Amino acid sequence: MNKPIIIIGNGGHALVVAEILIQNQRKILGYTAPEETKNRFDLSYLGTDETILNYNSQEVDLAMGIGSIEPNNIRARIFKEFKEKGYHFTSCIHPKAIISDTATLSEGVQVMAGAIIQPFVQIHNNTIINTGASIDHECSIGENVHIAPGAVLSGNVHIESNCHIGTGATVIQGIHIGANSMVAAGAVVVNNIGYNCKVMGVPAKEV
Repeated sequence: MNKPIIIIGNGGHALVVAEILIQNQRKILGYTAPEETKNRFDLSYLGTDETILNYNSQEVDLAMGIGSIEPNNIRARIFKEFKEKGYHFTSCIHPKAIISDTATLSEGVQVMAGAIIQPFVQIHNNTIINTGASIDHECSIGENVHIAPGAVLSGNVHIESNCHIGTGATVIQGIHIGANSMVAAGAVVVNNIGYNCKVMGVPAKEV
């Protein structure tokens, strides 16, 4: 059953999420945010995130409208808090994304327009595959990861949780990226990356 949806957030990422939900003909109850601001889709302001608790967790779904720029972001914390309270996050899949039938997408995954996900890819909870990103065969992507617009992952790449792969970055085949790491925009990753690292450049080096 397609439950009505509450979007958490009202920034730019929330607009993209809202449009995907609208294109998929999902009913949106409104959005939550610290304060009311104009919504360009004229969605209703429901209140702060605590307002969600007024809705039965079995009768609504949530959609994460908060993007991420750095690891350990607020997006992961909010997802965890509401999951512990029994709420479910809907996945948002743009109709113009290309996703293999053998790919596995977990709860709350968001796949934006033009993204390509190839065979036997695994994408875990609350991860963003942003506009035009390309994920090749047999990649594994952990929870709370953001693959930014135009990023390219070759085959058999393993990315652990809470990572950010920047806009236009390239990761060659077979690379492992440890949790809580960031790859800067435009970087080319040719070596494994450890935990809690930030890399940039061509080829990518730790900074």
